Amino acid sequence: MSRDLSYQRRLAELRRQVRALESVAVAFSGGVDSAVLLHVARAELGDGVAAVIADSPSLPREELVAARALARWMGVRLHEVATTEMEESRYRANRGDRCYFCKAALFSAMLPWAREQGFSALAFGEITDDLLDDRPGARAAGEFGVVAPLRQADFDKSDVRRYARDAGLPVADKPAGACLASRIPVGSHVTLAKLARVEAAEAALHLLGLRQVRVRHLGDMARVEVGQDELETARALGESLRAVVRDAGFATMELHGYVSPAQRGASRGAGEQAE
Repeated sequence: MSRDLSYQRRLAELRRQVRALESVAVAFSGGVDSAVLLHVARAELGDGVAAVIADSPSLPREELVAARALARWMGVRLHEVATTEMEESRYRANRGDRCYFCKAALFSAMLPWAREQGFSALAFGEITDDLLDDRPGARAAGEFGVVAPLRQADFDKSDVRRYARDAGLPVADKPAGACLASRIPVGSHVTLAKLARVEAAEAALHLLGLRQVRVRHLGDMARVEVGQDELETARALGESLRAVVRDAGFATMELHGYVSPAQRGASRGAGEQAE
């Protein structure tokens, strides 16, 4: 079977899965996976869909602004919920299952709102690639009955990117992202101060023109990771790059090329979880 025909069959199955929900509240991050799910749901269900985003200390403000704009672009209602994962000691302890408590906080906030609004289902943007990595958040989704139409239709990252490009979504080529807490090594407590330091550093690096950025919080040192195709650009920034990292509160830094969890395999670099 040709790759194109196989994709068309998966897309037809995705649309069927979404139509069967009748109405749905989609957990939305502004990334390409959840954006594709939201776009398909809007096309199939019309006003029977809404996006829900967690206004969390772990969500960069620039990502929240971008998600709002994307929801408006799609003509989808966006509901913002303040989540309480920072009140959970097991989340702050960051022992390796942090993502479970984060997703549980999101879904527990989504569920009563979705019921009140008359939505028959909750959904999130899990894809088949996510099955290759340890995803404690998927366990929370199962406990709350949150469905994953993309994964159920066998959509992988290449399918998601293809759909996004075909549909003209502004995030079609957006680099993969992850929450700010993922920059804190396993075993090191998550605190508001650490999250703020990482967010400040990454925002400043984006202003320098770098697209794919991770700033790993290693105490007073930052491990700055940029896209492999941006490494030379980052090196050329020299003192400007080091200055913005210092201004964010880090004493020293190291510069590396970003390697995704799938590429790392079992190794997680600086203790990163579920990117």
